[in-house]
Amino acid sequence: MKSRLPKEFQNKGAGNMNSMIKQAQKMQEDIERVQAELEARDFTVSAAGGMIEVTMSGAKVLKEVKLNPDAVDKDAIEDLQDIIIAGVNAAISKIEEVSTAEMEKVTGGVNIPGLV
Repeated sequence: MKSRLPKEFQNKGAGNMNSMIKQAQKMQEDIERVQAELEARDFTVSAAGGMIEVTMSGAKVLKEVKLNPDAVDKDAIEDLQDIIIAGVNAAISKIEEVSTAEMEKVTGGVNIPGLV
């Protein structure tokens, strides 16, 4: 029994495979470049109604925390802890959002596990 290939794959053989390999290599290079660019960027977000500003690298390393003086109350330490958690989580969410958008540009929307 002879198998039938779609027309775009007929009579193209190794040339088509080489083209696909080159495209995959280019995509991998682009992905690595974008990942490096994202890791080098800093992301600053404000959270908890402006009570905190957090700066984190694209590699998700916390670099700076600025607290609004109104957030500091020795009798409300749990509130301060919640504000810090909200700020760090907001920064991580922003990094992931930007990373996903940048990777979609490179991959054309193809979901490649483990990229972001």
